[in-house]
Amino acid sequence: MREKRLVLFLIMIALGLGFGLVYGWVINPVKYADTSPNLLRADYQADYVLMVAEIYQADHNIEQAARRLTVLGDLSPARAAADALLTANALEYADSDLDRISQLSQALQKSPTPTSGASDE
Repeated sequence: MREKRLVLFLIMIALGLGFGLVYGWVINPVKYADTSPNLLRADYQADYVLMVAEIYQADHNIEQAARRLTVLGDLSPARAAADALLTANALEYADSDLDRISQLSQALQKSPTPTSGASDE
């Protein structure tokens, strides 16, 4: 009798877990809408800055790069790039990635900060 209850208990736990996962992943998954990169963790913000640095390396448009970085919050684009470089160093990014972020950071420090907070494209 006791073994039967234990088996029934484990089956109910498995069913509850299964139904919970199906509900959370299939029936009613979380939908993120209108989220901003400034809500990301520092490591993901560093990834975002790296992507901007890669675009900057291809087109050398510092104004567009600065506009892309304004979505990271109240920090200036140069400060956002510098913070991302520190985070990337701490996370041991590849040297080529560190160089890209560093070049972007240096270019942003030399250029005037854009006055508009317009979004990209």
